[in-house]
Amino acid sequence: MNNFQMYRHIMSPGWTLGWTWAKKEVIWSMVGAQTTEQGDCSKFKGNIPHCCKKTPTVVDLLPGVPYNQQFTNCCKGGVLAAWGQDPQSAVSAFQISVGLAGTSNKTVKLPKNFTLLGPGPGYTCGPAKVVPSTTFLTPDRRRKTQALMTWNVTCTYSQFLARKNPNCCVSFSSFYNETITPCPTCACGCQNKNNCVKSDSKFLKMVGLNTPRKDNAPLLQCTHHMCPVRVHWHVKLNYKEYWRVKVSITNFNYRMNYTLWSLVVQHPNLNNVTQVFSFDYKPLVPYESINDTGMFYGMKYYNDLLMEAGPLGNVQSEVLLRKDKDTFTFKQGWAFPRKVYFNGDECMLPSPDTYPFLPNSAHQHLSFTSFTFIAAMFFLFVTLW
Repeated sequence: MNNFQMYRHIMSPGWTLGWTWAKKEVIWSMVGAQTTEQGDCSKFKGNIPHCCKKTPTVVDLLPGVPYNQQFTNCCKGGVLAAWGQDPQSAVSAFQISVGLAGTSNKTVKLPKNFTLLGPGPGYTCGPAKVVPSTTFLTPDRRRKTQALMTWNVTCTYSQFLARKNPNCCVSFSSFYNETITPCPTCACGCQNKNNCVKSDSKFLKMVGLNTPRKDNAPLLQCTHHMCPVRVHWHVKLNYKEYWRVKVSITNFNYRMNYTLWSLVVQHPNLNNVTQVFSFDYKPLVPYESINDTGMFYGMKYYNDLLMEAGPLGNVQSEVLLRKDKDTFTFKQGWAFPRKVYFNGDECMLPSPDTYPFLPNSAHQHLSFTSFTFIAAMFFLFVTLW
C-alpha cells in the first residue's frame, strides 16, 4: 500500500482495507496484518483458516508484535506518512496465503469492491486492474523471479465524502492594523456546540479526559468557530528587502493529538522563501511554471506532534520571505494566503472584506517621514557650510 498523496497522511488509528472475494476463497494465514473477524470456518476440520469471510476486513498490526508475525514495512498501527513528508514511511505491506483460489493466473479471479478507510470515510477505490507481474531479486541479487499475477487498485480521496463541514479554519492579523480577523462563525459547523467544554471548566480536571473514543467523537473547546484546528497567519514585520510572517496552529480537540501533521499554504511569495525557523518546509511544484505552494511540517522529535487542546496544544514558527519588487504589496490583503490545508483538508478562510487592511494614512506618513529626513539633511548641510 503506497500513499502517493503529497501532504495527506493516514493517521492513528490507521487504515482499514476490505474487499469481496470473487469465488469461495479463504485466507489460510497472514503476516504483517490481520483480519478483524474470522468468520464461519465450521466446514474446515484440523487446520482452521485465519479468515473465511466473503468480505474480509484487514488492519495493520501494532508495533512490537513477535518477529514471526512481521513483514517488511508492516506493523505501524496503520499509520502512513504523506509521500511529500517521508516517502520511506508512506508504504505499508502484508502477506496472505489464500486457499480455494486456483493454482494459475487463469483460474485465479480478481477480488472486487475494494474499500479503504483512512481512518474514516473519504476514499473511493476503483476496480482491480491486472498489471505486469512484480519482479523480485534473490538475496545475492544475481537472479530475478516474478509473481504469477499482479494487480493494482487505486483509491482516491475526497474531502466532501469525508465530512460535510471543514475540519479547520484560518484567522489573520498584521502589524499595520490592530484588527484581528477571526475564523468565521460556525466555520466547521456548530453541531458540537452543546457538547463543548469551556476553557475554565472543572471538567478538564477529570481523569481520562484525553482518552479517544472508539467512534472518534471529538470533545472540543467552546469557540465561536467550533473547529478542531485553527491556523493563524500574522504578518509580523516589514524590512527593506524582506518581510516576516508568524504561523501558529492551535488544537481545540481534547481527545485528539495530531502525529506527523502537515500544513499546506498557497501564496505567491512562497516562490522566494528565505528561511523557516521552527518547521520543516518543502515547496510543492505540481506545475513547473508556478511555484506558489509549500508544505510546512514538524521537525522530527521536536514539534511533529501537535498535542491535544490545552497549554501544549499549539505549534508555531516564523517565515522570512524575500520581496519581489514587481508584485509585493500590503494592499488589498495580498499578504495573506489564498488557500490553507491542514492534514490534507482545506480550511475555511475568512471573507476577503474582513481582512486587516492597510490604513490610508500609511503612505502619507511614509512620505512625511521621508520629507522630514531630507529637510533635516539639507539643514545640516547649510549649517556646516
